[in-house]
Amino acid sequence: MNTNILRPSTLNYQRFKTIGNTIGHTPIHEFPSLSPRPGVRIFGKLEWYQFGGSVKARAAYNMIRYAITTGRLISGQRLLDASSGNTGIAYASICSVLGIPLTLCLPENASSQRIQILQGLGTELILTSRLEGTDGAQRVAADMASTSPGTYYYADQYNNSRNWKAHFYGTSREVYNQTGGQITHFVAGLGTTGTFTGTSRGLKCLNPKIETISLQPDAPMHGLEGWKHLETARVPGIYDSNLADDTLQVNSGEVFDLIRFIAKHEGLILSPSAAANLLGAHIIASKNRRATIVTLLADNGDKYSEILTQII
Repeated sequence: MNTNILRPSTLNYQRFKTIGNTIGHTPIHEFPSLSPRPGVRIFGKLEWYQFGGSVKARAAYNMIRYAITTGRLISGQRLLDASSGNTGIAYASICSVLGIPLTLCLPENASSQRIQILQGLGTELILTSRLEGTDGAQRVAADMASTSPGTYYYADQYNNSRNWKAHFYGTSREVYNQTGGQITHFVAGLGTTGTFTGTSRGLKCLNPKIETISLQPDAPMHGLEGWKHLETARVPGIYDSNLADDTLQVNSGEVFDLIRFIAKHEGLILSPSAAANLLGAHIIASKNRRATIVTLLADNGDKYSEILTQII
């Protein structure tokens, strides 16, 4: 019997359950200002309305829950992962409540706001090469876990099936139910690919006719934090390319134009990645006479003032 397993009394089990109750079930918002014609509706789920403040709360909670309940994360170990920011903040928010020490490998060009948030939540940060992005951060995290297996539990979000399963069992059903089963298209950008993979797989189980469209930046060097240009980056192990009925490229300049437009016409200040998803949804809308298109808005603009003050 492993006496080092994190037991409910150690974690404050009621807090663990309470956090779970605040994950998911985010509101859905229609964007009539983006509809090109009657009969085409565009919706975005406001993912910052949950504990941890972004869509990554879903995967982070699911991965931590699995690690604890299976005894993989034991007392005295540090949770370890690589992140571009939002998953890290979700981890940090959850771990700070549960008293789990956290170490994150983060590219050194992450925004100062994200670094300050993570440090404020007590996270140990290992800053990695800005030139290698999250691919480099993953390599550093994997090396640390291999060198000191007793010190760290490596969650490995890019290859952890609990990432996409959070969306398979949660997000896809929420989207389907919130549209009354009328959804015809689902659109999402690719980063860890958990959101796209899990939600698309879940929606196609509910209705195989739903079209799922993946989005990528149109160049290796882009301004969409958390997104991957898969042709020039390490492809996450959880990604299933067979799920995409189509793949669109998104231009960063057009994303910033849309941020301004949405602020003026919808009263929402979106993050670049959220606006990029919405731009993809708008592109799909322009190609259809009748459609109900849904995307996820990963987070709002609260953590991006360094960028947004220059464009709004």
